[in-house]
Amino acid sequence: MAKSSAPSRDRIVAGAADLISRRGLNATSIRELAKHAEAPLGSTYHYFPDGKQQLATEAVRYAGTAVERLLRKELDAGPVAGLRAFLGLWRGIVVASDFRAGCPVLAVSVEEPPPGDEIPPALIAAAEAFDGWEGLLAAALRDHGADPGRAPELATLVVASVEGAIAMSRARRDTAPLDRVARRLEALIDAELAGPVRGT
Repeated sequence: MAKSSAPSRDRIVAGAADLISRRGLNATSIRELAKHAEAPLGSTYHYFPDGKQQLATEAVRYAGTAVERLLRKELDAGPVAGLRAFLGLWRGIVVASDFRAGCPVLAVSVEEPPPGDEIPPALIAAAEAFDGWEGLLAAALRDHGADPGRAPELATLVVASVEGAIAMSRARRDTAPLDRVARRLEALIDAELAGPVRGT
């Protein structure tokens, strides 16, 4: 925790991301988000004058960017290394929280949006986060020899499988879904990079 009595904007955003990963967005208020970040409500509104939706959007962007930063670093060593880091990150969060926390991007994505035709900005930010992760994975797959046409499909499969496994592990209070998905995805990536037999 920061030693200063005035909470930083980043600390409030990180706290909001953590609480959303545990309780979802609809079940939390701006007051609860501020409390979880150990920030005065006044400071929270100072940084986020538009309230809960603005803070939630920033929290989703924060989580998305943090994962992108990890992927950019680890994918240099190849798609399998990136996959292991991606899974390791979420496995660590799930286990460290005693299965109470998951992915804030997923949490926002599965909730019912408010009535009306307008798409909530937090949901747009979630879609952008997923797109960013898929894009990085697909590029790494192509760069390491995957078929260019299949690389985006495999990247989508990785993200969707891991996100689903996070939810299943939390529900079961067991990391088995994450572990099984890890083994199967790694095998699929290895097979793709080995160069599948082409039709003659």
